[in-house]
This record gives sequence, C-alpha cells and structure tokens, in this order.
Amino acid sequence: MKLATYNNKLRDGELIVVDKNLDICVTVPHIAATMQQALDTWDECVDKLENVYKMLNAGVIDGLDFDVTKLKAPLPRAYQWADGSAYVNHVELVRKARGATMPDNFWVEPLMYQGGSDKMLGPVEDIEISSLDYGVDFEAEVIVVTNDVPMGVKKESLDNKILLIGLVNDVSLRNLIPNELSKGFGFFQSKPASGFSPVFVTPDELGDAWDGGKLNLPLYSYINNKLFGKPNAGIDMTFDFKDLIVHAATTRYLTAGTIIGSGTVSNIDRSNGSSCIAEKRMLEIINDGQPITPFLQYNDTVKIEMLDDNNSNIFGTINQKIVRYL
Repeated sequence: MKLATYNNKLRDGELIVVDKNLDICVTVPHIAATMQQALDTWDECVDKLENVYKMLNAGVIDGLDFDVTKLKAPLPRAYQWADGSAYVNHVELVRKARGATMPDNFWVEPLMYQGGSDKMLGPVEDIEISSLDYGVDFEAEVIVVTNDVPMGVKKESLDNKILLIGLVNDVSLRNLIPNELSKGFGFFQSKPASGFSPVFVTPDELGDAWDGGKLNLPLYSYINNKLFGKPNAGIDMTFDFKDLIVHAATTRYLTAGTIIGSGTVSNIDRSNGSSCIAEKRMLEIINDGQPITPFLQYNDTVKIEMLDDNNSNIFGTINQKIVRYL
C-alpha cells in the first residue's frame, strides 16, 4: 500500500492512504490519525489500512484528488533519521574531491551520520539557503522506515522490521563539510533539512524489484528538468539496508519510525550519470583536471523519482526549488 501525510497545519499532519496510481486518497482517522501513530501500532492497524487501500483501488470507496502541494513529508518529524553511505564507490569519489583518503575498513563497515529529524521537508517544499557560498548540492537516495528494532539485532532477524520504503533528497552544503568534519564530530551545519517523496510504500508494492534489502530499480534525478542521473539503486550497493540497520542498532535500540537512508545512489558504470553534483564534479576533475558543473543556484529545481517496469511512478516525485532564506 501507499501512505502519505496531508498538511492539516498541525506538526504531524494527517495520515492518508493513496491509491496505486497516485490519483486519489482518503483519510483514515478511525485507524490512525498520523503516520507515526500507524507505525507505533503497526500490527493492530496494518490489515485495516491494507483493506482501505484495496477498496480505494477497486473504486469501492470514493477518494479525494491526491494533490502533492497539500502534503507534508510522509513522516514530518521522526524519532531518528540516520543516513548511511552504502555505495562505497560514491564515498571514495567524494572524499577524493575534498582531499581526504578513504580507510580500508569503509569496504567492510558502513559509514553513517545522524541527521536532523525534527523537520522533514515535503516533496515540493522549497529548500531555503542563506548563502550560495555553502555549495548547495542534492543527493538522491532510497530510505526505509523500521519497526522497533532491538539493540544488537542480527541480520537474519530483520525480515519483518522494514515497514515502508521511500525516496529522499539529502541536501548537502559541500563547502561547509571539510571544516566541519575536520573537527571530528561529523555533519551538523552542512546538513540542512531533507526532502522526502510524496508517499512511502510497503515492500509488497515493489514486487521482485525489492529483494528484502535492496531496491533494484533506477533512481532518476533532474536539475532544471534535465536528466542528471539514473543509476540503479540495487547495483554496487556495498551494504544493503539490513546491513545498515544492524550497524545502527549495534549499541542502541531503534524505535518504530526510524528512517534509515542508503546514501547517494551511485554506479561504477558512469553512463548512468550521478545522483549528486559532488560526484560529477569529482569525475570532471579526474577527466578534465577541473570541475565544470556548478553547485545549485537560486531558483534551480531538483526532481527525484523512481519508475517501475511499467514506467509508473512508484513514490511520486520530489520537486524542490532552491530559494534565498532572508
């Protein structure tokens, strides 16, 4: 099924069930008022939500028009947002771009940072930036939302812990990153609010494209409506989502509603393009001796989406504009 959050002017919005074609939707206050409430009581409400989804698709119940301009992020705020770097090929390139070496253990142990989860941007919400000197970049990624995960969980115990899957634009301020990381505490100022896809979907919506830990479909990104990249999210993923969850839960519990990101989707096959500007700039340095592609400017737009084998949009489209924060 497909779930989203309507912007009812409250912090957590209102949970809605969306039909498969992303045309109509319906509120379900008798089942769960918010996405987080649904996640907190998943075992009790999942069958009821699935039944609404089936009736909506069959035309048994009427729905309202699904309008992405009236949405919040599916989880407007989350208890935890932890983003991995599962595509180590990407990590290696970006670290080279800022003159950093990559330790050998990056190939055997995931890298992860804890993002700001108190404000998640909706799919068409502007990205507010106070200075372009920060080096504004997008990062197209896949995310999963977990159920409660115990500390020290084993990979083989995670089959039913991934409840929902979606997309994210993990915005990065590239020119702030080197100085911030040199202090040894990780990202903070260099990672503003992230933007999320209109809907999150249950794994069964993805069919054979989802293997339990990877989503084997191209992830399309566009800058100003021009295709920037379409790498396959299931190829060259050094650590799958189960690996990332095990890593995150090594020394802590993960509560229902925890969001885990894949990191920037990247393929070794460069013909598929890139999912962020920094990676493309690094490739330009390698090939041409200097970067050519600029970072994002005011009024630039970023679109991110994923299509199934029938060219149907699975999660809806992230479509954000860079605007000046005054």
